[in-house]
Amino acid sequence: MAFYFNTSINLDRPVTIRTTTCLRRADIIKIFDGKDTNAPAIAMLCNELTGYEVLSTGPTMLLQFTANSATPGQGFAATFHFQPPPDSTAADSDRLLKLSFGKVFESLGPEVSATTSSCQQEFSSDGTKHGTFTSPHYPSPYPPNTHCHYEFHGRGKERVRLIFQDFYLHKSADGSLDCSNVDSLHTFVYLDGRLEKVDTFCGTDTPKPIMSNGPKLMLEFKGTHSSRYSRGFKISYTFVENFGISTGRQLKEFPCAFVYNSSESHNGTFASPNSPGPYPRDTECTYFFHGGDTEKVHLHFTNFDVEGVLPCEAVSASDYVEFSNHMTEDNRYGRYCGQMKEFHVESERNFFKVSFRSNDRLDGAGFKAIYQFLEITDEYRAPIHDSASGSASFPKSLQLLVAATIAHLRHYLYH
Repeated sequence: MAFYFNTSINLDRPVTIRTTTCLRRADIIKIFDGKDTNAPAIAMLCNELTGYEVLSTGPTMLLQFTANSATPGQGFAATFHFQPPPDSTAADSDRLLKLSFGKVFESLGPEVSATTSSCQQEFSSDGTKHGTFTSPHYPSPYPPNTHCHYEFHGRGKERVRLIFQDFYLHKSADGSLDCSNVDSLHTFVYLDGRLEKVDTFCGTDTPKPIMSNGPKLMLEFKGTHSSRYSRGFKISYTFVENFGISTGRQLKEFPCAFVYNSSESHNGTFASPNSPGPYPRDTECTYFFHGGDTEKVHLHFTNFDVEGVLPCEAVSASDYVEFSNHMTEDNRYGRYCGQMKEFHVESERNFFKVSFRSNDRLDGAGFKAIYQFLEITDEYRAPIHDSASGSASFPKSLQLLVAATIAHLRHYLYH
């Protein structure tokens, strides 16, 4: 079964332009992959958006609309349809493809090159959850004037994740980094009811992993020139439900939420979705840290590249990371976005919440962090970096001074 919000969602939101995470919104749409709220949550929708599709893994789906705010919103409108089973005929499959991607797909060019038979491929999680695909004739050179489409269709909370195993396309003789007039691979996702190109790859540099913003993804390969060295590409694909986040324990109550308990591990790492590749658009993930009664949580961010500009508000179309000592908002910390060097954040108590939210505009490399549960009376001791790796080692006193200065500046900016 599929829900498609073909017009819009416009739920009540605060008067300010600060876009709040759906986790603590009074008005929210929550969609479950089953007949009741005990089923896994596929999506949480709030604020404003247009064109959002949800596809269940089985014959039932529950949409729960909650409106607890003091003021009304415009609400939502959606269509639904029941899809045929996975063993439907090719005609049914083609009909569903046109229904899903619409006229935009039809305008992307010829479906298959006359010289190849593998240029039009569809991959569905109904058939297999993972596999590999290649450019025509790989590892031999692909033919000139090759034009290929690769479509991926998942279900439920599944996201499509691509990992490049090999990538070698014909490149410009002048060494230009412009991909507009050379052999290239284009990636498309489904945003606001339309297909939108999110990235283009060319040359010989192996791209970072790619993740879709929902259950669908499409690639278009244009191999105009080729050469005897242009072996093309080999890519592995996986339909994942964990958003490429390999640490923590995933909660089924939310589309993307992970728990880290000190009773299970006193330290470890966590990262943005799809790390080390760019995080997907239109994604919200929450990380919950639970310590013992006398513990606090210390986070050391080693990498941070989240698209946006301070103060990371909706008016600047900023993605952001924010922190809280409570389930509700915590103005002590403010929002973090942009490119930042290593920094530390520490909780005041044994619970800490990290919220990450991306919009549908741009993306970044994301973040990586180390977490550690400490006794409230203990001081955090930063790891000493190897100078050979290019990272400098700073005295503890200087680290504390910098951390205190940053905290003071943020307190001044946000209070």
